[in-house]
Amino acid sequence: MSSILDSEFLFGSDHRLFEESVASLARREFYDGYLRRATSDEMCWAELRALGKHGLLCLNLPEELGGQNADPISLGIACEHMAIADFNLSYLVFASTIASALMALETDVAAPITQSLAAGEQLLAVALTEPRGGSDASATSVRAQLVKDGFLLTGEKTSVTLGMHASHAIVVATTDPAGGTAATRRLLVSLEDPSIKKQRFSDLGFRPLSRAALSFDDTFVPANHEIVAKVSALSAQLFEFDLTRTLLGLMALGAARRALDTTVEWVRERHAFNKPIAGFQGVSFTLAEHATELEAARWLCYRALGLRSAGITHTKEAAMCKWWAPKVAMATINDCIVLHGHVGWSAEMPLQQLALDVSGLQIGDGTPQIQKLIIARHLIGRSYVG
Repeated sequence: MSSILDSEFLFGSDHRLFEESVASLARREFYDGYLRRATSDEMCWAELRALGKHGLLCLNLPEELGGQNADPISLGIACEHMAIADFNLSYLVFASTIASALMALETDVAAPITQSLAAGEQLLAVALTEPRGGSDASATSVRAQLVKDGFLLTGEKTSVTLGMHASHAIVVATTDPAGGTAATRRLLVSLEDPSIKKQRFSDLGFRPLSRAALSFDDTFVPANHEIVAKVSALSAQLFEFDLTRTLLGLMALGAARRALDTTVEWVRERHAFNKPIAGFQGVSFTLAEHATELEAARWLCYRALGLRSAGITHTKEAAMCKWWAPKVAMATINDCIVLHGHVGWSAEMPLQQLALDVSGLQIGDGTPQIQKLIIARHLIGRSYVG
């Protein structure tokens, strides 16, 4: 890992080759179908299996569980370049990295599931948010009652991405207080259990992925499906946020890069006042500004992943990635729409859909306000910042 940190922010040869491979594959097989898939409510199972075939799912898992032992930098590369081709498919790559939490389970429980996830046969969701919880990850009201050989889950989770399609979910729940103290637990729950009710949200973005509310009514979870970490379940989930928030930042930037590249081609070809509109500073300077901000945000994300690879605390940097990258991406996409004029407002172009898809990343895994709070606490001190 020292070669990553000492490379003056350049990828090493292995990462460069991986980037070239993923970028080429994504452009060749997935780029052209983005708009068609993004405007459909049908889950793209064929493409998911293709991602599995090409080894882009569960990259960070060990080989015996179906992965490739990939480091955080490689995860970022895969998510970013898939987002350039198809934002929703990049989310499937992203979501598969969450399977690393299952390594805490017994191998005979985890292996069949992770291998199916890696092959693109199943999906895994995370059920954390609750109707009255929102950004407060500690406000968990879903109860896991201790019973013989396991737990009984009751309560509701909301805004569960992939909730209608996933075979399993990692559910964060609280055991009833024992001796006055409640404990937070993470449980691997089969979403095929008939005691679980699902309700799909009608969203403008993330359409093929689905977002759902899940209601648990005495749903039994075997004891060996508890994901036990050395720290508390909530702390373990928050540590995963440091990775997922950074990857989501790169996904937003990848989608914006597609919009920028499309617009560069457009302004070269579009003529007004007897010349290409690229010749007007109001056009070229706007694109130059966005290209600069995208590049800066991109390397902030890889800096955070480099710190994670080296085992260095990166909560502050991950929060910076999560609030700033989607902001930069949304501003870029919006100006790309404007520079396309009336054509950019058409549903026949992918720009509007890119804006709809990326807008969700401003909320998921913590709003900008939460990220700024995290940054401020690290910068000024928790005792000064509430």
